[in-house]
Amino acid sequence: MSGTFVGMPAFPEAAHEAVNNRTLRGNLRHATHTIRAKREKAVAEVSDWAELREAGKQIKDHTLRHLDRYLVQLEESVVAAGGTVHWAADADEANEIVTKLVKMTGESEVVKVKSMATQEIGLNEALEAEGIRAYETDLAELIVQLGKDRPSHILVPAIHRNRGEIRDIFQREMSEWGRPAPEGLTDTPAELAEAARLHLREKFLRAKVGISGANFMVADTGTLVVVESEGNGRMCLTLPETLISVVGIEKIVPTWQDLEVFLQTLPRSSTAERMNPYTSMWTGTRDGRAGEGDGPQNFHLVLLDNGRSDTLADEVGRQALRCIRCSACLNVCPVYERAGGHAYGSVYPGPIGAILSPQLRGTASEIDASLPYASSLCGACYEVCPVAIDIPEVLVHLRERIVEGGPVVREGNKVVLKPAKGHAAERAAMRAARWAFSHPGALRTGQRLASRTRRLHPRSLPGPGKAWSGTRDLPAVPAEPFRDWWQRTNGGKEGGK
Repeated sequence: MSGTFVGMPAFPEAAHEAVNNRTLRGNLRHATHTIRAKREKAVAEVSDWAELREAGKQIKDHTLRHLDRYLVQLEESVVAAGGTVHWAADADEANEIVTKLVKMTGESEVVKVKSMATQEIGLNEALEAEGIRAYETDLAELIVQLGKDRPSHILVPAIHRNRGEIRDIFQREMSEWGRPAPEGLTDTPAELAEAARLHLREKFLRAKVGISGANFMVADTGTLVVVESEGNGRMCLTLPETLISVVGIEKIVPTWQDLEVFLQTLPRSSTAERMNPYTSMWTGTRDGRAGEGDGPQNFHLVLLDNGRSDTLADEVGRQALRCIRCSACLNVCPVYERAGGHAYGSVYPGPIGAILSPQLRGTASEIDASLPYASSLCGACYEVCPVAIDIPEVLVHLRERIVEGGPVVREGNKVVLKPAKGHAAERAAMRAARWAFSHPGALRTGQRLASRTRRLHPRSLPGPGKAWSGTRDLPAVPAEPFRDWWQRTNGGKEGGK
């Protein structure tokens, strides 16, 4: 699962199956609409939201332009605070580093928190192959793990499950992983949360090794930051003797002052809260901070590339690396609401996943080549993004790359992609359009011909076009071209008046 989810088809096929699942669609519609409505209210409370959004964009863009310098500064700061920094070029190297570090402790169990990067690289599977069991401690990720499932949302990985399904999973699976679910467990949120708390508490108190991700890394102090809503992060980050954090290199910010911006925008965009209930920060090791008695004795930071440097080389696509994983784009996306997260075949679903996964993994697989088309280009994702990622722009950019091919950077090397198969008709249509728009006389003649034969036009498209016109009306051709109307009416002023 370090690449695409095993056995997943391309997005069109997966989405076609998902939209026929009425339970899934009901779960998604209820959850996304609820989160969306709460977010709108939370954002409306901030009078300078537009300025905060622009500030976040500028900070991220500045950091990405000088990423090499800030990463070196971060390493120096972490080492000075007693930590150890490891550099991982790809998923295999990151898994090897983490597995080796866990084995050095002699432990066979780890607790995990805030671990999207570890899901990206398939760390749980790598640890299991070496006889090490990883326990997810976020409530939603626990549900996914117990249900032998896959995450389907960035913020709420189990968004595709309703309360009844969660109760059944707890009753059926908890005993296989530790403390069983209480007798007579109902599907009320309070009882489900209490069952999870009791199940996880023994793991927190027993674990000697914790594995985390991070929302942010502060370069000038070496501080890592995790924001969460349940308190499980606080337990994972302070109780274990050894803490291993696997973090993408793009999660860095230069200073504490920069962090202030994101601690305002992230909670409002993700959970619709004014601030996160738990914001945990740690710098190095317990021994590296004089007079401090909490935190890990050993801290290791694994800086993960895994395609991020390649993405950084793309002037248009690199803006995807601004993402702070708030999931706001998923909650407003009409495609995600109907297809769900599993259809994207990646730990990063929704609009951000449609532009991030094909850049991190490349577009060689059928799944990744289909993701840039998993959008209606309505632009709602751009409107809600707290760091102003123009997702529609990147989607169109990636579509062009898939259809036309061209130069890209993969694994640090410049390569030239061949045009993808199955897009010959699209390429022909675009080239014909380019020729027509560059020859005004031919365009004018074609427009007049289309207007004069409008009564003969079919109401649906033939061949492959049937799939499009089967659920849409073809736009009616106007009675005359715009140019002719303009000349006849003198720009809308009849008779020159």
